[in-house]
Amino acid sequence: MAAQKSVKKVAKDLRVQDGHHHITWTLAVFICVLGVYIKTIHPSVPGGDSGELITAAYELGVAHPPGYPLFTLLAKAAMVLIPIGSIAYRVNFLCGLFGAAAASLLFSATFRLSGSYAAGILAAGLYSFSRLTWQWSIAAEVFSLNNLFVALLIALTVEFKKAKTARDRSKVSQYGAFCCGISLCNQHTIVLYIVCIVLWVFFQLVSRKELSLKHLVKLAACFVGGLLPYLYLIVSSYFNQAQWTWGDQTSIQGLLTHLLREEYGTFSLAKSETGSSMKEILMFQISHMFTEVTPLAPALAILALIFCVINRSSNMSEVGLLAMMLFGYSLFFSWRANLDIAKPLFLGVVERFWMQSNIVVCVLAGLGLASLACSFSAKLTNKHWIFYTEWIFTVVLVARQISVNYSLCDQSSNYVVDTFGRNILSSFPLNAIILLRGDLPGNSLRYLHYCEGLRPDLSLVDQEMMTYDWYVPKIAKHLPNVHFPGNRWNPVETKLPDGTATFSLLRFLKVNEHREIFVCIGLNEGDPTWRKSYSLWPWGSCEKVVPTNIPFDAEEWITLTTNLYNWTEEYGKFEQSSWEAVANGEMWEARVKTAFFIFDLAESAHLSAAVKNQLYFYSYKLYREVINKQENHPITWHKNYAIACERMLRQQRRDIDPGMLLDDAIKHFSAYASKAKDDNQKDAILHAVQYFKEERLRLKHSLKGNT
Repeated sequence: MAAQKSVKKVAKDLRVQDGHHHITWTLAVFICVLGVYIKTIHPSVPGGDSGELITAAYELGVAHPPGYPLFTLLAKAAMVLIPIGSIAYRVNFLCGLFGAAAASLLFSATFRLSGSYAAGILAAGLYSFSRLTWQWSIAAEVFSLNNLFVALLIALTVEFKKAKTARDRSKVSQYGAFCCGISLCNQHTIVLYIVCIVLWVFFQLVSRKELSLKHLVKLAACFVGGLLPYLYLIVSSYFNQAQWTWGDQTSIQGLLTHLLREEYGTFSLAKSETGSSMKEILMFQISHMFTEVTPLAPALAILALIFCVINRSSNMSEVGLLAMMLFGYSLFFSWRANLDIAKPLFLGVVERFWMQSNIVVCVLAGLGLASLACSFSAKLTNKHWIFYTEWIFTVVLVARQISVNYSLCDQSSNYVVDTFGRNILSSFPLNAIILLRGDLPGNSLRYLHYCEGLRPDLSLVDQEMMTYDWYVPKIAKHLPNVHFPGNRWNPVETKLPDGTATFSLLRFLKVNEHREIFVCIGLNEGDPTWRKSYSLWPWGSCEKVVPTNIPFDAEEWITLTTNLYNWTEEYGKFEQSSWEAVANGEMWEARVKTAFFIFDLAESAHLSAAVKNQLYFYSYKLYREVINKQENHPITWHKNYAIACERMLRQQRRDIDPGMLLDDAIKHFSAYASKAKDDNQKDAILHAVQYFKEERLRLKHSLKGNT
């Protein structure tokens, strides 16, 4: 009897010691991952939805559908509690915490499933330091919080299966139900995992005869309790204190519209978009997975499934659940992701949702490594060799992930979107109205204006939002100096049966004519009512709305718009699918926008020959100045400048050397033809080059004859 007690005590001590080691390792993973994330974190506002999410949290408003109430509240807490950095940096830091917590839970779940610390490190390391996960764990976005909830649900699932008693399983299932509810207060794609886990848990409880009505009521209560953050949407919308907020959640219809993302398209990434086929997206996801977590991860994941079936593993139930989650999510998302991934920016939007499937692949990869080690260990006498090989393999693979992705993910000096927004805001005259359009200018300018307090004299109005019933009544309260001649923007002015009065863009411009109005970037094409009464004159990346009765003074406009921005980023520096590339492209095109506008104006048939001559000269001069300053620039500049040279040749001005014009036209048309492989005008351009070469020879012969 004494010996039995002694054995039990030793076993208990070993379990406690192992538990302590497990906690120590989990904390170590959290600290290491967080350290790397902090070292590479965004110092200011990133691109995409980040500016809008930060602004909504800062003002306690409502973010875009489905509202993200949990992220909003946590971000607001981070702004108050984290004492360092800008408002944006604090939310970026918070997302780094989410990412590190996800890594530690991923380690814990994989270790508990496999019994191998190396397997846990492999799963956490491969996932946390993949480019995609790393990139979205250091920026103010909802994805790192979603990764945390996915890892938490997997960890709770493993804990549920490992539970020894019905009471323990009941407790874990209640935690899981609450986690399921609160995770839906963030990103809704997790619902596909929740459905799989709920069905699996119910099956486990029913098979053990542990699912009573009382237990079911408790689970439902925990789930509903997790959804309580959605009450924040109603409260925020009711008080309407935020200058930037989305939707009207004070009515049931308004709340459901927001929760179901009806303004974007329920169960779709975008409304009215035709995207790539399901097969294309699925195949791209697989190839993308190989790049993100290395080809070894899916290979090890497949091994885990094979070993599990062959060996009739005790983990077969959990592994089957993970496989069901992975395949179910991948198939459903590929079906509903209605964006064209051939476009780099759309690919950047779609690929973010593959993090949710990659996390399962990494867990299975860790299990596959442990299974492989066990298989070799059973056949070889030298167990230490297997142990060391497993750890060397893990360390090398994780180190490779960090090495390959560090430079790509290091955003510690990335102020591109911040600088983009500051340049645009600082360029406007006092008390101007800015009609915003698009995520990049809209979200970056909103953040700087509302959160950083930059240019409080300006009035920011969102073009797309003006088409929604809720926007104008809400924003009018905060912009008393902007006149809205109705309740909603619509090209057809009318009064609806519910009393809603619509107004056209023409009407809006006329009632606000006492203030300078700019559009950034571009105007909504669906309303042409303004075109006869107003023109758009270039203002850097934006445009100024000017009444058509005001004559255009080219010299004055060139003076106003030259050197409007202080932009130093090299052309083509950033990945094409990034918001930095979009911002950089806009700033580079801003350098020639006035030149292009003046050239286009010179092409007008109603102008006199003398006016055309002068406008062509201004355009040519602007193009020449900017091209001579830049070695690397957009290839379209070659073509546009060459055309400007050709127009100057036609003008036969005495103050410009025709030989120089011919040389430049040949040089830049040739440069364009060599780089623009897909231009259907390429043959015509090459023909023009040949013609200019012949003209240059004739000019040389003519000059020789005259001498």
